[in-house]
Amino acid sequence: MTTRIVMHVDMDAFYAAVEARARPELRGRPMFVGGSGRGVVLSANYEARAFGIASGMPSAHARRLCPHVVAVPPDGDAYRAVSAGVFEVFRSISPVVEAASIDEAYLDITGSIRMFGGPVEIGERVRAAVADEQQITCSVGIGPTKFVAKMASSQAKPDGLLHVPAAGVAGFLHGLPVETMWGVGDSTAARLHRLGIATVGELARVPIPVLQRSFGAAQGRMLADLAWGRDRRRVIGATTERSIGNQETFARDTADPRVVEAELLRVTSRTARRLRKAGLLAHTVVLGLRFADFTTITRSATLSAPTDVTGDIYRCALGLYQRLRLRQSRIRRVGIRVEGLMERRHVCQQPRLDDPDAGWQEAEQAADAAVAKFGPRAVGLARLARTPHTR
Repeated sequence: MTTRIVMHVDMDAFYAAVEARARPELRGRPMFVGGSGRGVVLSANYEARAFGIASGMPSAHARRLCPHVVAVPPDGDAYRAVSAGVFEVFRSISPVVEAASIDEAYLDITGSIRMFGGPVEIGERVRAAVADEQQITCSVGIGPTKFVAKMASSQAKPDGLLHVPAAGVAGFLHGLPVETMWGVGDSTAARLHRLGIATVGELARVPIPVLQRSFGAAQGRMLADLAWGRDRRRVIGATTERSIGNQETFARDTADPRVVEAELLRVTSRTARRLRKAGLLAHTVVLGLRFADFTTITRSATLSAPTDVTGDIYRCALGLYQRLRLRQSRIRRVGIRVEGLMERRHVCQQPRLDDPDAGWQEAEQAADAAVAKFGPRAVGLARLARTPHTR
């Protein structure tokens, strides 16, 4: 059985980070988002946390802890916009993304390994994309279960990454205090301490019947399972995909159309492969470009027939790009998204009279099989082999 690989991504002091992005003068100063006089702290930066200020704390108490702290009123529209951009990065890595909150998500990256490399490489890719696109930081935890991934991201904070492979779960968990465990609040932690249990390793060695007598059948079993990293919960993505896409940020901004067109082909190839893997066809192509000044534009077009063939999607995307007639505009990021998705098995595709018995669709399906068996470098488009990757 294939071991799942789960990634948990958590933005660092999200609301405060978004405000500091808009107001650089706040960086390095104790600051929280929330009511200035009355109200509560919604998010505090790490400088404010050093004074003991925490989310959910009354603003008046925060001011007593740090009289010179800066209070910033919340801007929900800004937070939602940044969150949408962050989740766009997540969906470019995996189609299975479960939002835990506006600034936190689980990704099942088991199927992404073949396309993007190992777990750490994927995690660093996400961190770099979020930092580059949104100018905020995130912490990433990777493990065989949601619980382990969540615990790993907590230990990686702030602005870090921690990968816990299946063989290293016990070694990672057992030295941690029980109060750091997901699902263990102050009350449960206090009861565990009264039983003489201070670490996860000590909890793991307690017989299950003993825990069940103290905490009840369900919670006792849950504590025993979590102490060993066992978690049967799966990452639950959206029930229906509305779009599939991929994006790439250049190592250096470029105005060279040959470089842009090659990267468009690369992200289109990945997008089409995800379509085929999901058994879907797309009817609309959306091109996204971000320029050096961070302005972003999108252009879309409808295909004459739904497809999952790289060449069909690329020709449409290339036409959208070329019609922009960009001269010296330096481009930072390119992205392709396909919409109007429908299940292949429900679509009757009318062949043209001049179509061969076997064409690009069959060739790409064979290439997909080779990639699945031998890895992402097993087979690819010749043009991309001649073009250096952007990262």
